[in-house]
Amino acid sequence: MIGKFLPWLQRCIQHWTKPATPMLISGFLSDLPRSRTDLLVENALLRQQLIVLNRQVKRPALTNSDRFRLVFLSRCTRFWRQSFHIIQPDSLLRWHRELFRFYWRRKSQGKPKISAETIKLIHELAREDRI
Repeated sequence: MIGKFLPWLQRCIQHWTKPATPMLISGFLSDLPRSRTDLLVENALLRQQLIVLNRQVKRPALTNSDRFRLVFLSRCTRFWRQSFHIIQPDSLLRWHRELFRFYWRRKSQGKPKISAETIKLIHELAREDRI
């Protein structure tokens, strides 16, 4: 039993500690000057993309809440373009513009419309005030 276990354990340790590929080394070196916050946000972006990918089999269908999270997280780091793998950066920018339009449309709906009579009265008062 021990005769089979030790070689298996040795192979596992060699596999876990095998030398890194040049791509991993260059990725590590490019991450050195980045702040901890940038790395945490990038991890959150990647995690959100994995959540979306685990939900479906074919093409990922993002919900509005997924889009909001991705837009929000991308605003927290300068390296957001490097973190996206399942969506295009142009898509994220489009979602950001749509979210901005939605926000201002909702914000401006609460204001009452000014009637034509009120506008006419304001113009009359302004004319009288000049005299």
